[in-house]
Parts: sequence; C-alpha cells; structure tokens
Amino acid sequence: MALTSEGILYQDLGRPGRPASRSGILSHYIFRRQFIASCAALAIVSVAALTLLSLVATPAQLQALLTIAPVTEVEDAQSYLLGPPTRSFRENLRNDTKYITSWLNAGWTNDVMTIGNLLYLALITERVPIIPSFIPSHIGPEAPPLPFGHIFDVPRLSKAIRTPVLEWHQVKDANDSSLDELGCWAIWPVVEQGAPPRDSFLIPKLNLDLSYTRAPDWVKLTPPGIDDKHVSLWSLARLGYPEARESAISQPPDPSPQRQLSIPPDDHLLCFDYLYYTAVTAAWEWNWDYSPVWRFVGRHMYWNATVEKLAEELARRAMNVPDSEPIPPFISIHMRHGDFRIYCNEFTEDQCFVPLPAIARRVAEVQQELLDRKGINVTHVIMTSDERDPNWWAEVRKYGWTWVDYAAERTVEKYGKWYPVLFDAILQSRGAGFIGTEYSTMSLLALRRVQDWSGGAVRMAKWGRPGADDH
Repeated sequence: MALTSEGILYQDLGRPGRPASRSGILSHYIFRRQFIASCAALAIVSVAALTLLSLVATPAQLQALLTIAPVTEVEDAQSYLLGPPTRSFRENLRNDTKYITSWLNAGWTNDVMTIGNLLYLALITERVPIIPSFIPSHIGPEAPPLPFGHIFDVPRLSKAIRTPVLEWHQVKDANDSSLDELGCWAIWPVVEQGAPPRDSFLIPKLNLDLSYTRAPDWVKLTPPGIDDKHVSLWSLARLGYPEARESAISQPPDPSPQRQLSIPPDDHLLCFDYLYYTAVTAAWEWNWDYSPVWRFVGRHMYWNATVEKLAEELARRAMNVPDSEPIPPFISIHMRHGDFRIYCNEFTEDQCFVPLPAIARRVAEVQQELLDRKGINVTHVIMTSDERDPNWWAEVRKYGWTWVDYAAERTVEKYGKWYPVLFDAILQSRGAGFIGTEYSTMSLLALRRVQDWSGGAVRMAKWGRPGADDH
C-alpha cells in the first residue's frame, strides 16, 4: 500500500486506535449516532456563524471572534482526548490511541513548515498529532504564543488529511503549575555535532521536564561525510514502532533539567526535539513541486476564515476599493531584505537586492501570463516587505503599486505584534500572481499557495549580486 493522489497513506488513518472489541464496536456505533447528530447541529451553527460574519463591520469585532473555540475542540478531535485540558497531559490521553508531538524554534514561516513535517510524520506513523503553539522567536518575547488554530483552518485540514489534529492547549492546562516529565528523541545532536537538543521557548510554558535520548545516526538523510543537517522522516517513523525503538536506544537518556530524571523515549506520546530539517527524499524538499509534505499536508493548511477576512479588508483599503465592490485580482510581491543583508558580502544593498526595475519586469511577465492563460488583465499590485527605508517605499509608489500601512492601520495596537507578518502571508497567498525573493521560505510558501490554490502565475526574483535577475 502506498501514497495515493488523495494524500492518504496506507490504511484508514481517520481514526487511529479504533477499538476492535465488541464493546468497542458498540461504542463506535454510539459515537456514529452522536456524530451524525452533532453534524446536524454543526450545520446550523455554521450558517449562524456565517450570518454573523456578514454582519460584523469592524476589524475589532472580527478579532473578537477569534476567541471562539475551533470546531475540533467540541467535535471530532475531542473524542481523541478524555476531556477538557488537564493539569497533567497524561491524564487526558486515551490508552487506545498513540500520539506524536515536537517543538518549534525556527521563526514563524519555518515553524509552519516544521508543523507540516510533524503532520506528515503523524500520518506515516498512524498517530494523532499534538500541535504546539507558534512562539514569537522573530517577533519579540513580549508577544504571547499563538495557537495554530487561530491562524489555520484546523477542521478543514483535519478533514483533508483524514486524521484528527489536536493542539497542546486542548490537552494540558498551561495555567496549572504541575510539572510533567516526558522522554523524547533528540535529533539536533545527530546532525549538529556537539550540540545539545534543540530548545524551545514553549517547553517551560507547558511545564514540561524533558529527558532526551540521542537518536541513532541512521536517521540522517544524507550519507556520512556530507555536510547537511537533514533527517529522514521515514527513518524517524521507524522510532515509532517497537522493534526499531528497542534497538535504537543505545545509550542512556540525559537527565531532565528540573528533576534530573533519565526517562527513555515515550511510546504513548512520541516526541522529537526539532523537525524543521527533515525530508523524505532530498534536502530542502519544500523547494520542489513534488515535495511529499507539501502535497499531502502543506497544501491543505488553509487560513482561519476570520483572520483571512481581516486581511481582505486591509487589501480593500490599500487598493481603495469601496465596500460595495468585490476585491479585484491583484499581483502580490514579497521582497525580503532585513536579515538577508548579511549575505550581500562585498556588494552594496543597491547592488545586492533586486532593483525595482527588475521587479517591474517580473510584474509585467506575470501580468502577461495571466492575460494569456486566464484572460484576466491584472493592474493592481500589492507589495509586502520588511524594508524600513522610506525612500525605497517612495520609489515603490512611483510604479503605481500599493501596500498595507500597518502603522496607519494601527494593526499592532488592535491585534498584537503577530498580525503584520500574518496578514502579509495571507495577502501574498491571495494574489492572482506572485513574485517572491529567492531563498526566502516565506516567499516559497506564498509561491506554493498561489500555484496550488488559485493556479496563479508565479516568479522568484534572484538577488545577491548586480544583475542577478537579468534574463
């Protein structure tokens, strides 16, 4: 049995741990009846929610709707827990279900990719994933962790990949000071010689005391001697099964930092320190259209409808579109400068980064492709960038392009420091066409979304030396 075009792997992954006993079958039958009744109730609630959304007039009111619990908290995913969040995560896990989790520490876009890797690993190990909240590693420590479901449509994702998706805030009460011990596999020391397990800001937030066991060298994706940090997802999957797990524990676990407990890797809740540098067949696999993680997971990670609605209203105001008119198709651009400056080496920024005339040439290419292929004439262009030089933005304006002025919109004051980058990502993905910055993972995900979600025209602009994007 193998991968299919529907993104499903092996057996029915919709309900891991389905009971096979007579009592289990009876319970499942009762569950089905309850589920059908719940679906009917959910349909009524959904219509009501859509009506409410249509009546909401201000961003502040829309933001208030984000506090509504995701559907997965009261429907399907809840059946994979024993109840509401508990003081200890173990008190909430079912004995007939196996789980998997990991942590985040790579910047928001890379953390989105990390969660994609975790979900893929959950599929091939037939485990229920417990997704961590996003941490503000690139935003500032004053910003709180952000739950995955506040940004992404968890019910839609869960339905598409046919497996439940849990979040840590559903499992464990983070406000309770009870400390939980957990044994995890350490991947980072395998690929980064001499390094400790990869830490995460979220671990103390969840009151977890982790004991790590170094993963075996055979989890590496590339042969010895090749300088690469990637680990094989399928090799990691072996650690989720008894035979490989037993043979892989070749050294004692490291003591946990708080209680100094040496705990072998947990089998009920399979845990890894860091899953960003993972792939199925080749390093940096997300760069290619065949990427298994993108095809079977990433492309199903659609935006939370409420946050997407907020971004749409920002785009409307940026393009001066009246409320009575539909938002026209536009071309989105992402030009990353910020931390990329360290790679300019001997070149000045003007020589290193993509010049605006080269970006305009890419815009013309995308416009022509959209006209030829789809018969639409796209004249609106929205720029997103981390550039802070007002002179650069003044030059952008001369091309007739626009952008969302987050300072004028008071976005941080209304919603928090997370939201400018989140809105940028949504706007990038909503373009009929997209132009990104080569080597930027934020641009990469936007390109994939525009390609797969709307069949858009996409380009990556090259940079790093004078004339890099000449063609």
